[in-house]
Amino acid sequence: MKSTKLNILLGVSTCVLLLAGAQGWASGTTNAATRMPVIQEPQTPPALAAPAPDSSKSTTFTGTIVKDGEQYVLRDSSGSVYKLDDSSRAQNFEGKSVKVTGRLDVDSKLIHVDTIEALVS
Repeated sequence: MKSTKLNILLGVSTCVLLLAGAQGWASGTTNAATRMPVIQEPQTPPALAAPAPDSSKSTTFTGTIVKDGEQYVLRDSSGSVYKLDDSSRAQNFEGKSVKVTGRLDVDSKLIHVDTIEALVS
């Protein structure tokens, strides 16, 4: 009975070693000192991040100019609010739908305004 258990244990051990060896040889990776295959853990790909907007290029934003305290801001269709670097330029457009062209500072949600134009509705 003991020899049967020993034979089964040796058979299982041999299968495990053969499978590990096949995996290492298939990947071409072996330990130079022992010539045993090196089993590597699968690597997780790096998280895909959205590219940061290029703050040196002008972008077009649309929304409505609204007054926020003493400043005029742009509120887009999703409800996001963007500060304008020269709020006084937006005063004449209060309550109107506009197209603002400028460069966005993402961290402060501030648009460096190049132009503001009323949208025709």
